Amino acid sequence: MTELSGLAALLGTLVGLVLGLTGAGGGVLAVPALMLGLGMSLTDATPVSLVAVGAAASLGAAVGLRNRQVRYRAALLMSGLGILTAPIGVWLAHHLPQTLLVVIFCALMLLIAVRMLQQVLPHRSSDGGPRQEAVNCMLNPETGRFRWNTRCSVTLAGIGGVAGLFTGMLGVGGGFLIVPAFRQFSDLTMQAASATSLAVIALVSTSTVIGTLLHGGQISRVGWAFIVTTGVGMLIGRALAIWIPGRWLQTGFGMVVLLVAVAWLVRLFA
Repeated sequence: MTELSGLAALLGTLVGLVLGLTGAGGGVLAVPALMLGLGMSLTDATPVSLVAVGAAASLGAAVGLRNRQVRYRAALLMSGLGILTAPIGVWLAHHLPQTLLVVIFCALMLLIAVRMLQQVLPHRSSDGGPRQEAVNCMLNPETGRFRWNTRCSVTLAGIGGVAGLFTGMLGVGGGFLIVPAFRQFSDLTMQAASATSLAVIALVSTSTVIGTLLHGGQISRVGWAFIVTTGVGMLIGRALAIWIPGRWLQTGFGMVVLLVAVAWLVRLFA
């Protein structure tokens, strides 16, 4: 048990580090780490992943709020829709075959990895800065806040709803969807997108944890070791993020997600 707890602590620190550096990817790596590294089933890994990523995201969101990087109205709208759709995901997780859920998860990982790698190609902004072309949600340069209209509201609500669905179904925080979506449909900087994503993850994960535990989810001693060290990794990642170019972080994360998805699929069908 001691050796397993030590491995859980190491994996938790690494997952928190990724979440702190990128504002995304904690959940998308936490579930594979728990299943492949610690031998948990998807059902057992889900509550551990949600608590770990939710708690770590809360720390990151607090830092973002202090630095005025969180677009809190967007975060509230997205998390509100996410909270509504997350119970549907929890229900699906208990009624769909685990193999199907893993395949869906891997397909999403591959899609997000490709999208994140595409975003660092030369035709994209390489420094994580705002984009210049017209997008669904544009910032007011005088206030730094979104120019709210129907198009922007529907876009953000849709992103939040989809993220909430997969949060409940797969035990992921949703940041691996939210950050690329912000970069695709808004002109937020990478720093603001990451901070706002962490706020949404924290809010949606909290409500989903409650629903998951009410459905019988339990957390073992090993799971708690993973949860605590994920928070530690988050703090380390946030401290290091200011020293590492955003393009390097995004490329590295995309490659890690790609390799994890391929490895998981190979193991599943080998």
